[in-house]
Amino acid sequence: MARARKSWRQKLENPPAGLPKVCEVPDKWVKMMGGRQILVPTPLMVDEHIRTVPEHRLVTVGRIRRSLAEPFKADSTCPMTMGIFLRIISEAAEEDRQAGREPITPYWRVVKNDGSLNPKFPGGVEGHSEKLREEGHKIIPGVGKKPPKVADFEESLT
Repeated sequence: MARARKSWRQKLENPPAGLPKVCEVPDKWVKMMGGRQILVPTPLMVDEHIRTVPEHRLVTVGRIRRSLAEPFKADSTCPMTMGIFLRIISEAAEEDRQAGREPITPYWRVVKNDGSLNPKFPGGVEGHSEKLREEGHKIIPGVGKKPPKVADFEESLT
């Protein structure tokens, strides 16, 4: 018998055992991971950080990673788990919206380090663009394979 699929909310609230933890990475991964000591957070830690971003403001993935790592004395936060957790958080927020729960985590206020939008958020870059426009941000269309970006995003960073 197949197991029932976990909801995004369950994935957010029930992380793998042993998290958060700080890991030492091999030499060949130091540059990619952002340092030798890497924090692997819980999805709820990332969610709590995103909930602090005020309306009309933005935060980059890099800033979240640095902010989470600092109290653990780690060099950075794992970029791979960060990407996975952002997806879980955004999908859980949309589940909450559909269920009528409020407030939901404002995941759309998270942009990549260069101000570009996240194609893995619900609705892709179109959905991300729409939510940012609703908060007054101007979106610059993508060129070629490059995704759209928030115009002058640096001015809106927390």
